[in-house]
Amino acid sequence: MADDLRRSVEAWRSQRYAALRSPIGWLTLVGLDWLAEGENRLGADAANAVVLPAGPAFAGTVTLRDGVATATAGPSGALLIDGAPAAGATLVSDADATDERPPTTLEVEDLRLRLIRRGAHNDRFAIRSWDTAAPARAAFTGIDHWPVDPRWAIEASFEPAPHGTTIPVPDVLGDILPMPSPGTVRFDVAGVACELQAVEGGADGELWLIFADATSGTETYAGGRFLYTEPPRSDGAVTVDFNRAYNPPCVFSPYATCPLPPDGNRLAVRIEAGERTYPADPRHRTGHAPPP
Repeated sequence: MADDLRRSVEAWRSQRYAALRSPIGWLTLVGLDWLAEGENRLGADAANAVVLPAGPAFAGTVTLRDGVATATAGPSGALLIDGAPAAGATLVSDADATDERPPTTLEVEDLRLRLIRRGAHNDRFAIRSWDTAAPARAAFTGIDHWPVDPRWAIEASFEPAPHGTTIPVPDVLGDILPMPSPGTVRFDVAGVACELQAVEGGADGELWLIFADATSGTETYAGGRFLYTEPPRSDGAVTVDFNRAYNPPCVFSPYATCPLPPDGNRLAVRIEAGERTYPADPRHRTGHAPPP
């Protein structure tokens, strides 16, 4: 059982590292610029509304009108969509994307740009920028973590919430987001009763736990960690495997817009499982080197 768990967690970790190393991932995120209504100029010149870390002084514009954003390349033709200069194309944001209609990706040399929507009412628009040649991507070798331990794959009970329940979830931008909550997860840690309010984690009923614990701010990130579970079983039981607790995107880039633990999701106990701080704090290293 312990070997099966270790192999399962290591396979999950390998997939996580692959995602972090992707050209458009948290290690390459280098910019976040909020859009105003009307025309927003993009480029490396500091006078632009969207200041890019590379590329021409003026690359093009993104125009926002009544919640619809369009992109147009400047005279240099440097702002591309699918390899061709943007010519008034309507941008699909991350909040509006589907499997059939992915978010629009703009290109400026090594940079990749996408439109995002944020805020309690999803009514704030920004351009997020990635640098596919970011040094952090090439330098990444893994994240320090506790060794996999079956004792942290805890059998918990799930108490469903009434249909339509939402909970207020703060984020690093200072917004309070009303997020749908399917219910509460309850479990014990060393004889201490604990509970976490879950938010929706997937189309099949998976749970997303946004939590902090007594290691937060020392061994682990002060803003808490994330954890997904499988859907609760028919008897209300659910496995909460803290070996898969992981750092939120804000650990890797100041341009992420992470949610923070909601009220009640700050545990008084130490969860000595999952990912530690990144980069690793040498005061807390276990001697366990994560695989590259």
